Amino acid sequence: MRLVLDTNAYVALRRGEEGILDLVESADFLGLPPVVLGELYAGFLIGDRASRNIQELEDFLAEGGIEILGMGRREAERYGALVKALRELGKPIPTNDLWIAACTLCSDSWLLTEDAHFRSVPGLLPIGWRNMGSKTMANPPGTPYTLHS
Repeated sequence: MRLVLDTNAYVALRRGEEGILDLVESADFLGLPPVVLGELYAGFLIGDRASRNIQELEDFLAEGGIEILGMGRREAERYGALVKALRELGKPIPTNDLWIAACTLCSDSWLLTEDAHFRSVPGLLPIGWRNMGSKTMANPPGTPYTLHS
């Protein structure tokens, strides 16, 4: 299974929350969107334990097996299509989460998250570690998503 970590998934993984480690260990691909990395650094720098949290993140990334996903033209086009689709559905989500969704979709992966609003994103497969059965979507990763003009 290909997995992309949302910010709350990284935090849960570091805290050792039940269920998440099994999912991460079973993945044959782990991705991290640059936006998630930015959210983590911002949170660490605002918090009381910046040096420790940043070092833990750097150690996690240095272990290998994690790919920092790209954010290029393909992801930008997907982002634009998602903004339009979610606006038409009347279900907007936060901007950073739109970028996370676009990166995940472009990597043909599942998104490991506990944020329910990701379930509104067309074609995205969010999976949680707390109530996994209720978090999955019907479309398998790799389902084509067409840009509508």
